[in-house]
Amino acid sequence: MRYRLLGRTGLRVSEVFLGSMTFGEEGIGASDEDARRILDLYDEAGGNVVDTANFYGDGRSESMLGELLRGRRDRFVVATKYTVTRDGSDPNAAGSHRKNLTLSLEQSLRRLRTDHLDLYWVNLWDRHTPIEETMRALDDAVRAGKILYIGISDAPAWLVAQADTLADWRGWTPFAAVQAPYSVLDRDVERELLPMAEAFGLTVAAWGPLAHGVLSGSFTRPEGPRTRTRVAPESLGPRERAAARAVQAVADELGATPAQVAIAWTRARSRAVHPLVGARSPEQLHDTLGALDLALPADAVRRLDESTGFVLGFPGDFLARTGSVFGEVAALVDGRRT
Repeated sequence: MRYRLLGRTGLRVSEVFLGSMTFGEEGIGASDEDARRILDLYDEAGGNVVDTANFYGDGRSESMLGELLRGRRDRFVVATKYTVTRDGSDPNAAGSHRKNLTLSLEQSLRRLRTDHLDLYWVNLWDRHTPIEETMRALDDAVRAGKILYIGISDAPAWLVAQADTLADWRGWTPFAAVQAPYSVLDRDVERELLPMAEAFGLTVAAWGPLAHGVLSGSFTRPEGPRTRTRVAPESLGPRERAAARAVQAVADELGATPAQVAIAWTRARSRAVHPLVGARSPEQLHDTLGALDLALPADAVRRLDESTGFVLGFPGDFLARTGSVFGEVAALVDGRRT
């Protein structure tokens, strides 16, 4: 396991983040013992970022993680989220406003048995709360020592850019990271969010790198790991099946598993990306971590890119074709990112 810096901060974070959504998930999640073994395996591999949320398992994920971290909490970058409702009957128990932030933060600190969070995520864009209120409230919590760094999940690129520019102007704590879905099947972030993150120097925590199990091998091999997906086979369309077959083909060629190939692809696309992976068993996590040793050949990356027919769209595609408008010498200019 190697480490990178979280956004424009000095915090060292591991190449792969561990998601604990399955911890405390009744009936289908990881058992208490498996959750401990999963965290132990991740720790032994050098992983140090554990990600949860206040609503995972109605709070059981945070509580279980708090118990599992006893005696070793300071070795981990503990991350959780707020915004999703704590009480569906209370209009102020949800959202990114100051009241919900304050109450959600205190509740998460108690469950996680800690006096501060290393990384606190806004779980998704709350369109009813001005971003100024959210950023100022987060900065107050940072100044109070209850949060060290902040991030935002599932939000448009323009909002993140606005928030960090506002924070820069006013001397507030900026977002250091964004979280978004990213996989061979789900590449929308390449249009705006990923370029914005790279330009602002933000870390990208990529959730769903296996596309809810579609890319795990469950649908391309009879012996595939069925526990990695809740997707019904009949729900897959031609695009999903084409991507799954492409991932399986590359895996067969490289002697790897489909999950390893799918995760390695996200890492090959941008150094800003840190795959956020979950597991219901230590065996699943062990398989996933094998992606760290897998370097995809350029041809394999290209074939995976082409498997779903993804189109960047305007303005990306248009701007890529406009080199000639800058004159014949344009090809001789080395840009900042070339």
